[in-house]
Amino acid sequence: MQEKRIERLRKVLEQQNLPALLITNAYNRTYVSGFTGSSGYVLITLDRAILLTDFRYMTQAPQQAKSFEVIEHKPKAIETVRELLQQQGITKVGFEQADVTYGDFLGFQAGLSGIELVPTSRAVESIRIIKDDAELQVMQEAADLADQTFSHILSFIKPGVKEKDIALEIEMFIRKNGGTSTSFETIVASGERSALPHGKASDRVLQLNEFVKLDFGAYYKGYCSDITRTVMLGKPTDKHKEIYDIVLEAQLNCLANLKPGITGREGDAFARDVIVKHGYGDYFGHGTGHGLGMEVHESPRLSKTEDMILTPGMVVTVEPGIYLPDFGGVRIEDDAVITDTGIKILTHSTKDFLIID
Repeated sequence: MQEKRIERLRKVLEQQNLPALLITNAYNRTYVSGFTGSSGYVLITLDRAILLTDFRYMTQAPQQAKSFEVIEHKPKAIETVRELLQQQGITKVGFEQADVTYGDFLGFQAGLSGIELVPTSRAVESIRIIKDDAELQVMQEAADLADQTFSHILSFIKPGVKEKDIALEIEMFIRKNGGTSTSFETIVASGERSALPHGKASDRVLQLNEFVKLDFGAYYKGYCSDITRTVMLGKPTDKHKEIYDIVLEAQLNCLANLKPGITGREGDAFARDVIVKHGYGDYFGHGTGHGLGMEVHESPRLSKTEDMILTPGMVVTVEPGIYLPDFGGVRIEDDAVITDTGIKILTHSTKDFLIID
């Protein structure tokens, strides 16, 4: 698997006329090498794949990065990078512009004097965006764990319980059942707070006759899942039912029409147009979805501004919502893989309008 990723990356380097790439982003380092330690650099040239790390990882790194030369770098890692480039006669190296701080860049300039530094954008991410079969299997397992978590947490939703306590139970369940952690800080937003798209769990106590919005994911074997469900605690009003039904209609319409060959902008419209049609367009202010993988937010996006074309192997969320200030909000979210003919949905928790008495 590592060898295939290295070869794909080398093709990117050839297209960009780069003889070498220095990878500093932790997710990209793990993706390319398999190494999960907290410190290290990957140097890819057209004929060598090198992992540089420190003393702490000199036993772990060779076990994980089997397709790599593992080298213990000097106290200043950039000095070892310079020596390796000079050994190969390389006078130009790419670096990840989105990951390198200005301070790091100045350090690179000083340490790689005489070597041209070329900023690159999304060299590794352009490969990561298409998931292979092994990645998709892990992501299905992460989605299954999110579904199990939703089923588990329903019995904890009752008047008098704090949002933070529900969030804690979600994280404990995920960890107890194989997850490393949650994919992000869990959102539990009840009552008027459910109108906050990213209303992280607070000390607010759940009350009767209000929405409870749950947005969470399982970080499992290095990959994320991401699911949102909105339930009703107590008796719903007609307004509660109305906006829930509209969001569900929008989400189902998007899921039914997503397919390869369309843009993220077109994917977004499948949900947005439904909400606009019902008069709530002003209350849906975020994109319909985003890419998912090693990070919870990756490319592509399903948004009004996304021109990237959806391709088989991409994984996206579909999560339209309506958020009414001082009343409440609804979001419904699933994870889906773009296939050759449409999509495969990874999350399967019920989307019936659940009323918890």
